Amino acid sequence: MDPLSPAFTIDLRRLTVLRELQRRGSVARTAEALHLTPSAVSQQLTALARDLGVPLTERDGRGVRLTGQARVLLAHADAIAAQLERARADLAAYGDGGRGTVTVGCFSSGILGLLPAALRALRERLPRVRVDVVEAEPPDLFTALDAGQVDVAVAVDFAAAPPHTDRRYTREDLLTDVLDVALPPGHRLADRGAVPLRELAMDTWIVGAASSCCGAVTRSVCAAAGFTPEIRHDVNDWAALAGLVEAGQGVALVPRLVRSLYAHRTLALRPAEGPPPSRNVFAAVRAGAENDPVVTAVREELRRAADGVRGNEVTPGGWRSGAVAAESGGDG
Repeated sequence: MDPLSPAFTIDLRRLTVLRELQRRGSVARTAEALHLTPSAVSQQLTALARDLGVPLTERDGRGVRLTGQARVLLAHADAIAAQLERARADLAAYGDGGRGTVTVGCFSSGILGLLPAALRALRERLPRVRVDVVEAEPPDLFTALDAGQVDVAVAVDFAAAPPHTDRRYTREDLLTDVLDVALPPGHRLADRGAVPLRELAMDTWIVGAASSCCGAVTRSVCAAAGFTPEIRHDVNDWAALAGLVEAGQGVALVPRLVRSLYAHRTLALRPAEGPPPSRNVFAAVRAGAENDPVVTAVREELRRAADGVRGNEVTPGGWRSGAVAAESGGDG
């Protein structure tokens, strides 16, 4: 390739493709995430390499891998993206920051248990700001955040989420969401004060998809307890999962963020014995965007909502109703 020109320029759209390739690991997955064809992704990468005069990818079997020069460029790409976000934030702060649209991406149980309080507060605080909500999980959530389709990402730490050290994002932990055991009416462990997970190894389970945050966490929790669950039903909808447990179709782990869906169900919610299984909920924005006045307001209200969730935290011993409560004498 031609040597680097002192006047070389970088097309930021092509740089975005390279950053996504680093995250996804293959041209095909990058194309799917960016809604492009694999050929278009390859063309963008080739054009960027030609503009810079350095190779950015090399063959690796049937796929490609990043060169050393690409990794050097990506380290600068994070700084470039962060500086652009700071410029955007400074321009927003030039006005009063009290108008516009902000989009929050969040996982399903967070939309149910965390966002309502934050959205109500934002409506009072910034009445001229429109807040849109998109249900999404990593890695797609962070692809949307990188692309500017989402301004604030609320997510759970699991394998598909970016690491804490990822410099592309400014993140903060919001709360620890505990998962409790949901048992059908009349289950042999329904009267336990706390349920040993290992004793559920022979039960059938209702679990979300492995790619979902709660599905991934449930599988890892069971593995830590020493067994692989027999998954009879693959369900991501929390109300549907509650109905299946109530119908005696299996046991499940459910987050306390969705406990309002279970208050009037005839089933038992019991804490797990020992250290409670849990998941860390965090909020992230593009590095440099944290000074945007509207984004700042959203982050503040998310923190307050998380504080409210923690303040209302209760042990699920009293969440039993109907047949289960009658069989146990209503103790809680």
